[in-house]
Amino acid sequence: MTLTDLTPAPSAVVLSPPTRLTSGRLPEWSPWALLGLSLAISFAVFTLLGATAGEGPNVVGATVIGVLLYLVLITVISGVVEGRRKATDRLVTGLVTSAFAIALVPLISVGFTVISNGVAGLTAEFFSSSMRNVVGEGGGALHAIMGTVLITLAAAVISIPIGLFTAIYLIEYGRGPLARGITFLVDVMTGIPSIVAGLFIYALFALLLGPGVRMGIMGALSLAVLMIPVVVRSSEEMLRLVPNELREASYALGVPKWLTILKVVLPTSIAGITTGIMLAIARVIGETAPLLITAGFTASMNYNLTDGRMMTLPVFVYTQYMNQGLPAEAYVNRAWAAALVLILIVMLLNLVARLIAKFFAPATSR
Repeated sequence: MTLTDLTPAPSAVVLSPPTRLTSGRLPEWSPWALLGLSLAISFAVFTLLGATAGEGPNVVGATVIGVLLYLVLITVISGVVEGRRKATDRLVTGLVTSAFAIALVPLISVGFTVISNGVAGLTAEFFSSSMRNVVGEGGGALHAIMGTVLITLAAAVISIPIGLFTAIYLIEYGRGPLARGITFLVDVMTGIPSIVAGLFIYALFALLLGPGVRMGIMGALSLAVLMIPVVVRSSEEMLRLVPNELREASYALGVPKWLTILKVVLPTSIAGITTGIMLAIARVIGETAPLLITAGFTASMNYNLTDGRMMTLPVFVYTQYMNQGLPAEAYVNRAWAAALVLILIVMLLNLVARLIAKFFAPATSR
């Protein structure tokens, strides 16, 4: 036996063969290729049908048929190559992705329509003037923007403390029939139509101040009625997520319950609570029916919530579109511009909520 015989042979490098259709796994590009092939076949068929009828291809129909054809092809081919379980997984993945795409269609459509029609009306005059003594072209929505800000701010000031304290009571103190009754009423209030809230506030003030009264504070109260259940529900869920170990550790150190809630429970859940509050504000800021009944509409600036009517952006959009004058294009352009401003305000609120949730969330790493 020589030294050469004792020397181990170098290990051979085994190269994995490329993925093939017969290896039990489809290539990564196969779903996209099948989707493109299905859409191409579908659009070709619909183009021929449209040419026969003297019309263009039905884009929506061709897309739907193409997606259905893709789901059939990917399921059958995956079942032959990869097996039944993988084929079922690919089918469910295709269905979920299709549902997501369908949900995006109205969102993208609304966003594109509002931006394309409203961006032309965003001028300096639109943000710096009201509609007082304006007939036809010109004017702006400064009075509506200020009214929306003031009424929404007042509604938030009213509803946030009530909703937050109610949630704290239900989670930390509430037991028995009273807590169950409050929970039931909150659930009922969550589902009431917005017009009912407006009618309730209008009837209340009509009994106190007489019929026909309309003020900004009435609109704020109607929005607060809609905001309170949302704030209660979101804050309640966030407080419920706080671990009981944190409360017990605070109690073990002799800290009273109210101080534990203030120093331990609320700081731990502040990010989620703030996000819920911002979403509640975004939910009511676009309400039209209760504000049309309670706050009314006006063409002049009004900074006083307790004196006279007050215009808001949703009501401004409604009045500009429904009460068109000459030229009608000017009224429609102002309506689209106000709708775009309202969407931008809601988007800004959602971005603020996400930033607050990101920066104020408690650290999870040790």
